[in-house]
Amino acid sequence: MLDDPVLEARAQVIDLRIRCMQCVSEVIASSNAGWAAYARGVVRELLTDGKTDDEIYTFFVEKYGDKALMKPRFRPFNYVLWFTGPLLLLAGGFAAAGFVRRRSKAEPESGLSAGEQEKLDKLLSE
Repeated sequence: MLDDPVLEARAQVIDLRIRCMQCVSEVIASSNAGWAAYARGVVRELLTDGKTDDEIYTFFVEKYGDKALMKPRFRPFNYVLWFTGPLLLLAGGFAAAGFVRRRSKAEPESGLSAGEQEKLDKLLSE
């Protein structure tokens, strides 16, 4: 913990936005892993060096990649990750709508053809 309550408050907010590289699904604020403790120390060290929040996030991204942030930055490289899910959902919706529309426009079977009806009548009369 930092002696300055303002810096410690900033550190706690930053800790909630950085992903633990050891646990992957947790932020460093709630992780008990050794790497998370190390990362919390780095955050506090960078804050005491006068770094801004963005500079600290950039430090972790440069060292560990975009996966270091719980909410990755919106950059051209990440567009595929950001848009693939919604695009697949829209494509599935359009495909389902087209399928339903084609099924509703299909002519219902009208029964037997004229030739089949004649054969049936002939068989029934025998």
